[in-house]
Parts: sequence; structure tokens; C-alpha cells
Amino acid sequence: MRFHNRFVIIMLACFFSSTHVSAQVKLPALVRDSMVLQRETPLTIWGWAAKDENITIAFNNKTFNTKANDAGKWFVVLPAMKAGGPYTMDITASNHLHLQDILIGDVWLCSGQSNMVLNMERVKEKYPDEVANADYPEIRNFFIPTVADATKLHDDLPPGNWETATAKSILNIGAASYFFAKWIYQKYHVPIGLINSSVGGTPIEAWISEEGLKDFPGYLKTAARFKDTVFINSMNRRNPAANTFTRPMRPMDKGLGDIKWYDTSYVPNAWHTMMVPGYWADQGIKGLNGAVWFRKEIMVPASMTGIPAKLFVGRIVDADQTYVNGKFVGGITYQYPPRRYELPAGLLKPGKNIIVVRITNTAGKGGFVPDKPYYLTANNERIDLRGDWQYKVGEAYAPPERGFGGGGGGNNISMQNQPTALYNAMIAPFINYSIKGILWYQGEANTGKPEEYQYLLPALIADWRNKWNNTSIPFIYAQLPNFMEVQYLPSESQWATLRDGQLKTLSVNNTGMAVAIDAGEWNDIHPLNKKDVGERLAFAAEKLAYGNNTIVYSGPIYQSAKVEGNKIIVHFSNTGSGLTAKGDNELYYFSIAGADKKFVWAKASIEGNTVVVWNDDIKSPMYVRYAWADNPEGANLYNKEGLPASPFRTDQ
Repeated sequence: MRFHNRFVIIMLACFFSSTHVSAQVKLPALVRDSMVLQRETPLTIWGWAAKDENITIAFNNKTFNTKANDAGKWFVVLPAMKAGGPYTMDITASNHLHLQDILIGDVWLCSGQSNMVLNMERVKEKYPDEVANADYPEIRNFFIPTVADATKLHDDLPPGNWETATAKSILNIGAASYFFAKWIYQKYHVPIGLINSSVGGTPIEAWISEEGLKDFPGYLKTAARFKDTVFINSMNRRNPAANTFTRPMRPMDKGLGDIKWYDTSYVPNAWHTMMVPGYWADQGIKGLNGAVWFRKEIMVPASMTGIPAKLFVGRIVDADQTYVNGKFVGGITYQYPPRRYELPAGLLKPGKNIIVVRITNTAGKGGFVPDKPYYLTANNERIDLRGDWQYKVGEAYAPPERGFGGGGGGNNISMQNQPTALYNAMIAPFINYSIKGILWYQGEANTGKPEEYQYLLPALIADWRNKWNNTSIPFIYAQLPNFMEVQYLPSESQWATLRDGQLKTLSVNNTGMAVAIDAGEWNDIHPLNKKDVGERLAFAAEKLAYGNNTIVYSGPIYQSAKVEGNKIIVHFSNTGSGLTAKGDNELYYFSIAGADKKFVWAKASIEGNTVVVWNDDIKSPMYVRYAWADNPEGANLYNKEGLPASPFRTDQ
């Protein structure tokens, strides 16, 4: 997700953070019908009312009284309760509020960036049975709408609802968090509440409070700018530069002239041929940013017509407008979502049909992403769309002007990426709400400066634990999955460096990490395999939050290495019932180096709970790495419980 703005988000934020002083009692966004409250801990219920107004709360056969302070704020503390429900809650002052269907169970804060946002709708083709059979009314999710503000703390969240993990609303629930909750629910049979406070494309520093950033003067300096009225006013007077995500269809595009290239009456002239999927920079259109039209004629049998159909056009970089037989069937304005377009009954006809896709791109390689689904389906029949398509350039864009903000970002500053901005608006408002633990899936946005992450992640953990006044809240996070092209020689990697920072964070007490280097996709920063990730997060939760001391909750974790002659002996924890080379008799993706740190591929063998690593050409080895790459395809060290080893390095 990306939000480019002239601080419209600030104005929205100010609306939500206004003081809740009125003649009637008001509750925070999370305290509402169908909420899940944390079991076995005192519970704070809070809200706003008129100054000195008396408030009475009736819950679970007990009554509690309080009074609003001079600022119109009030709170009560309910005693710890066992899992159960549903309950009702009545709040009475000058008005009366009646809340229904309240459960007592375990509440997990789910936060991070887009891979925590990514919902079941996005993975419905991968997990059709999960969607069709979802019936978990005691798993409930509250998704917090995006709001960002680096200028001040908010006292409430934007409006939202608690939704159940049933067929009615399952598609709206984050996929990784759903699979986590399902595993825990089926194991422990207590209600599960998920508070999903996450925003795509955001860096970790945006989620840390000003106090939490005390050891990061650069980020504190940036945050201080947003408390400067002169700076804010100057930014509000600036116009953001045009960008891919807001660029309209320009009239100078030849394909949008008097004769539209998507129209069925259009006769293509001087079009060329390109293989789809693929990028146009690799097939004869070098260095073009602009609009390129693609056209394919297909023959459709009568058995696929007269009924609804579905068109899969993979993933596209960057934006598309897609037409079938001259009719617009869908379009997405940025590269990450899959293109899955519903075709109404009657649009397809027996015989020749025409598919036209207009792609616009302003940076990098434009085109159709390989290794994604490209087909038309109806009546359980499928037509493969891969192969030759016709193409023609409709427009070439001039290079954008560089403006304020640096990095080619024009005049834009994205508020949601600023230090403290998301903590202030999407975490601070509910630190009174008791939670069982925290799930964190983030890191992609920090790979540009990966060395910082080994300090920023522990800072966030300490910060949030301090805010919840609990120094041992279970904090469980997903390590970055494999992504991007495979490198066939040992090389440096920003993604591997950030994973290393995540690995080091296991030294913080009561933390757990789900290794995911086998759950990614080379061509998609949003891999669909969220089941393995969610369940691996759940394994760590069983250990850290539910006291299961017998579970093998992690794959092998590097502990130490010892040089013996021309070999290095590597020791691991979390070996479970033993180490194994998954799918092969040979281990892959170990590399070794001497004092010069010039890494070469190594041989590796399992000996008990250790791995012996060597290369006959390296007589005096000093360092070893494992799975050190953006996409360590083939890395296959696992324990026998089927959990992958974390990447690691010893050369520091």
C-alpha cells in the first residue's frame, strides 16, 4: 500500500484525535459489540464523558462506578476473569450504552506491514477450503483503518468493527493472523481476538514512540520536524509530484485517441509480438517508461459462453486497464495485487474473443510478471493465455522532475513512513487494552538500511512492552521470506543482513521467530503461503505464551562454530528429533571463507546435531554462512519436525 498526500492524513488524524468531551459517555473504538477481552488479567475499560459525570458499568454480574475527570476522561478496572462468554456490558451515565456478544479469551496484537495486512481474499484461490469452510465465531478480528500522524499522540482509533472468522467475513481477516488464530483456537479452545494494526510499505521506525527512539537521534530529529508548525505549513503549500498510482489516462496516449485500441472495431496496424509473461525491457523495449498496449485473440468454445467467467492476468508492473471484447473488466493501480477479473455472463462469445491490456509504468521493468497464473476459465474449462501477444507503445513518459524530499520522490512526504507516525495514531490509542502477546511481520521496508534492524527491532519490543507495562509480553515475529532472483554464486544481500538482525533479536527475552525462507516467491513481495507462516508463529506462541515446553517450536538456530583443521563444525539449538537435509541427501547453500572473507560454496554434512562444513580449496577456513542471499533457493537444512533452519553468518 502507498499513500501519497499533502498531509490529508494529518487532517483525518486530527479529526479522530479530538477530545471526546461531551454530555454523553463515549467508548473507544475497540470497546464495542463482539469484542474479545483478555482472560486472567485485570481489564481496563475507559472512555469519555462530561466533566465530573458519574458512570456505572455492569458486567458479568458485577457493578463498577467511576467519575469523569476534569478533562472528561474516565476508566474502571475489572477483575481478572476466566475464558468464557458471550456476555453483555451496560454503561450508564446521562445516556446508556448496551454492548453485546462479548467474549473473554486471548487477544493478540498483529502488526507490521503489507504481509500482515494481506487478507484471506488475496489467498482465496490458494486456500479455497479454508474460505468455504470457515466457521470460527469465537475467532474475531478488528482491523484498524490506516491513519498516521507524526505531530501528536491520538487518544482513539478510527471507527471499526470486530468481525468473526466465518464465511460472512473471513475474506477481510489477515491471512497470516487467521492461520495463527485457527491453530491456537483448535489447540486450546479459548476465544481469540486479533487486533490488526498494520500498514503496507511502512518502516519499523514509524511504529516506535518518541521515547522508544531515544537511542536513534537521526529519527528523533526527523520526528521533531513534524512538531514544527512552519515546516507543516510549508509542506501543506506544496503540490505532490505526479506518480504511477495517481496518473490518469492521458489523452496523448495514441491508444486513447479517436479510435480506441481496446475497441472491437479497431484493426491493429504495425503491432509487434512479445512473449507473455515477461518484461518489455527484456524483449525489445529498452528504457521505456510509459503506456504499452497488449492484445491477444483467443478462440473460446461455446461451452464457456453464456455463463460467468474469470480472467487471471497474473501480476503486472505497474498499473493496468484490462478489456475483454471492448468492455472494461478491471484495473489495478499498482503492481502487487493479483489481477483476477470477473467476467459477466454473455461477455464471452463462441469463436474469436479479444483481450486487451493497457500497462503503464514509470520506473523499472514494466510488463507481466513471470511464474504467475495467466488463463481464462469458465465451466471448469481453462484457456492458457501464455505465449505470443501483440503489443504497441501508446505513450512514452518524460523523466519526472526531482523535487523536495529527495530520492526522486517529488514534493511528496508520506506521513505514514515518518518516525512515530503510526505508533501515535495506531498503537498509542489502545495501550489500555490488555493483550496476550504481539505478532510482528515487517522488515521489507527497512532493507535499504538493513544493518539498523538489529537495533530497531529490540527497541520496538522494549518500547511496546513499556507501554503495556509488561516486560515479558510474548513477542513473536516472522523472519523475511525468500524473494527476488536467485544468485548462483555467494554474494552480499541486504535481505540476508536484515534477516540476520531478526535472528539476533532472539537474544531478547521471551521472543520467538518464524523462519520463512521456504515460504516466499521470487517474483512477489507478498507471497501467498501464509499458512506455514501463521502456524509457525503459533508454534512459538505455544512455547512462549501457553507454556508448552515439549513442542519443537522452531527450526535449527545457529549457536556456535568451531574450526577443526580445514573444517568448521556448526552447533545448533532447536534441532528437535534431529537435523535433516530436506528432499535430498546433500545439504545446500553453505559457503565458507578464510581470513580474506571471500566466500565460496562449501560441502556440508550432518553429524549428529552439528553440521560439518568444508571446501578442499580452503585450507584455513575461518567463517561460514548459510542461506545468505535474497532468495536462498535450495537451502534445505531442517529439523525432522519439518521446520527450516534460520540463515546465519559467523563473519562479524
